[in-house]
Amino acid sequence: MKLSVIDSSGAQKGEVAIGDEYIIANGRGTQALQDYIVTYRGNQRQGTRSTKTKGEVVGSGKKPWKQKGTGRARAGMVRSPIWRKGGVVFGPRPHDFSRDLPQQIKNLAFRKAFSERLAANDIVVVEDIAPASPKTKEMVGTLAKLKLDPDKSTLIVQDEINKNLMLSARNVARVEVATAVTLNAYQLLCFDKIVITRKAFATVAERLRK
Repeated sequence: MKLSVIDSSGAQKGEVAIGDEYIIANGRGTQALQDYIVTYRGNQRQGTRSTKTKGEVVGSGKKPWKQKGTGRARAGMVRSPIWRKGGVVFGPRPHDFSRDLPQQIKNLAFRKAFSERLAANDIVVVEDIAPASPKTKEMVGTLAKLKLDPDKSTLIVQDEINKNLMLSARNVARVEVATAVTLNAYQLLCFDKIVITRKAFATVAERLRK
């Protein structure tokens, strides 16, 4: 499979190729991708939300009034869950949501996600997109020349971290930057367009062969 390579002005500068054997064209990998997304999102959770039980709420453990003779409903303590400002029953507690997946499943999920974006023509290969200076205006102009819709999200994938690119893109709405080594299946699915440099594409192609 071949993709056109364009420069930052939108002019074609050649082609890049990737073997069809590394592209998943059928339903294979769907479950692996689902498992990866669930695992990835779970690993992003802090799991620190918590409520206080009746044993943790501040308050006396003394019986508010005697059991019988007052005409009131019986009560054991002011920290009771049925009282206002009392403890919470079965509320959320700190929990570790992290999971792990075999590396083969991760690789298959990455190939599946990349294949889906290729099939949808959502991947744009550029020669280089890093601006000469860290200016947001230059980045906005470059994205416009690439005919990318500013109302849709864009992920820029580079081979190595470029300071000028990071600084230029961080103030552009719906635009994020990633490296080819850290790129994952979740990022591939979250953005409307994937802009990837020629060098980064070569790195991603190597990952697809695993």
